[in-house]
Amino acid sequence: MSTGKKILTTPLRISIVVLLLGMLARILSWTFAPPIVIIGFSAILVLYALRFWKKYDKQFVDYVKLVLVVFWCINGVFRMLDLPYTLLFQVVICISFITWFILEGTAYFMDVDRRSKNSSLQIWWNIAMVMGTLSIISGSLMKILQWQFATPLLVLGIVIVAAYILKDLFGVTKIKEEDRNNNEEFQL
Repeated sequence: MSTGKKILTTPLRISIVVLLLGMLARILSWTFAPPIVIIGFSAILVLYALRFWKKYDKQFVDYVKLVLVVFWCINGVFRMLDLPYTLLFQVVICISFITWFILEGTAYFMDVDRRSKNSSLQIWWNIAMVMGTLSIISGSLMKILQWQFATPLLVLGIVIVAAYILKDLFGVTKIKEEDRNNNEEFQL
C-alpha cells in the first residue's frame, strides 16, 4: 500500500504529537500529564486498529505491526496507571519488534528502488529530526545519571520531534511543489 493511499495518517500523526506533548508534560511533572498520555496512547490504539481493519490485503508483517502497536499502547496505559503485568506486554513488544525488524526492518524507510529525492529544505528537516532524536536519547541517559542539563536537552528533543511531525503533517503540499522544481538529490 503506497503512502498516499494509507488512511487515517493525519489523525495518527496528531495523536503521536499529543502523546509526545503528554510525555513532555510528564517529564516536567505537570499534574495533567497522565490523562494526556493515556489519551495519546488510546487514540493511537484505536486509530491504528481501524487503519488495520480497513486495509484490504493483509500480510503477516501487517499482523506483526498490529501486535506491536496494540501491546505498546496497552503497556503505556498500564504504566501510566501503575498496573501490574507490564513485563508481559514488554516481552510481546520485544518479540514483535524483532520479528518486524527481521521481516521488514530498514527497508520500511527506503523507497522501492532505494533512491530518495530530497530538496535542501527536506534535508535540513531530516537533520533536525536526527538531532531531536539524539537529544532525546542523550537527555534520557543524562536524566538517568541525574546530570544538570538533562531536562532541557530532553525537552528540546521532544519539541524538535513534535515540530517535525507537525511539519510533515501540514507541509506536504509545499514539499510536493518543491519536488516539481527538479531540486532532487539521489542517494544510493
